[in-house]
Amino acid sequence: MNAFEEIDIHAMTQVQAMAAVDACLRRAGGDVYRLRVIHGYHSGTALRDMVRRRYASHPKVKRVELGLNPGITDLVLREL
Repeated sequence: MNAFEEIDIHAMTQVQAMAAVDACLRRAGGDVYRLRVIHGYHSGTALRDMVRRRYASHPKVKRVELGLNPGITDLVLREL
């Protein structure tokens, strides 16, 4: 079964958010194909920018996808 994970970091500091996303990526097994990061955008773009910049080159992340909702970024871990 293919798994889709979600993590909400929008109330965190950048350091807390990095630790949470890193932990989620470490725990992601082979069945997880996508990690949806909810970072919000009404209170600024620091978390969004950090997620998109830092995880674009992460070894487990194939690509970063931007959705229609500006408060969400998807990290694609593998193709379906």
